[in-house]
Amino acid sequence: MQLEKEIHQVRPFRNDYHKATVNLIYSGKWVLQFVTDFLKPYKLTLQQYNILRILRGKYPEAITVTFIRDRMLDRMSDASRLVEHLRKKELVIRTTAGSDRRRMDVVITEKGLALLEEIEKENDQMDKRLATLDEQEVVQLNFLLDKLRNILP
Repeated sequence: MQLEKEIHQVRPFRNDYHKATVNLIYSGKWVLQFVTDFLKPYKLTLQQYNILRILRGKYPEAITVTFIRDRMLDRMSDASRLVEHLRKKELVIRTTAGSDRRRMDVVITEKGLALLEEIEKENDQMDKRLATLDEQEVVQLNFLLDKLRNILP
């Protein structure tokens, strides 16, 4: 469906750049809502899922909360609080790093790794969300989004 119909646009957009900006925001929220709903049965938020994936990428090495925060998709998230929620779920282990008691090292647990594996068995559902695009169009979309971010400050 066209963006104008989706958002009940009455007046035309100022120009195609304006429409593209609104379209990116609307489409981004559309994808976020789908991923949020997808993760609900696993009792994970998108930010928690992102942290688990970051930790798996460094496994078995422990990493700091600062390292996690710097690599998160949503950098406004409170990484310390999110790590604590994951610790309570026994998906990560958090320890004080040696002499610096303020620095916390975090590592994913076997339970956390198993949960990611279970989630990824269903990843085709996420892929199907973009199934109206063929493989070449997805490559082009990725190229255009990367290009767009390269010109923004």
